[in-house]
Amino acid sequence: MKSWAIRSLILLALLASYWGVYQHGRSVERAAAAKASAERDSGDRLAEVVGERGARQEEQRRAQAQEEARAHAHEERTIADSGAAGADTAGERLQHEGARLAATVSCPGTDTAAIARGQAAIRAAMVLSHLLARADARAGELAKAYDSARIAGRQCEHEYDALRGKGAGAY
Repeated sequence: MKSWAIRSLILLALLASYWGVYQHGRSVERAAAAKASAERDSGDRLAEVVGERGARQEEQRRAQAQEEARAHAHEERTIADSGAAGADTAGERLQHEGARLAATVSCPGTDTAAIARGQAAIRAAMVLSHLLARADARAGELAKAYDSARIAGRQCEHEYDALRGKGAGAY
């Protein structure tokens, strides 16, 4: 019986050592898997942070490009407004000159035909002066509308290019 007991003890010790080695191997594998998972998670978080940073930088670049486009459009509007004011002044001078011309056109004399021609010339000069004033006012309105639309269109184009990442082109 002693030999069976010794053999059983040896077999039990052998099984216990195999079980211990097996458990040690499992714990080593678990530790390696946990380490690999932690490294992967760390890499994922790092990539996420770098991606967020890049996205923030891109957003800031786009916002800056849009602000530059808005500022430039404001400058263009200011220039266009001052040009329109100068054109309005020149148009008023032209209208005054036309009105003065209409007022000075007359034919003094005793000839009734000459007086009638002079009155017709005065009426024609007044009509032409009025037409000139209306045409000049309309041209000023159209020029302002064109300038406004052109400036707004260019601003939109530059903001769109900035959003697409093409960069701000030459104004």
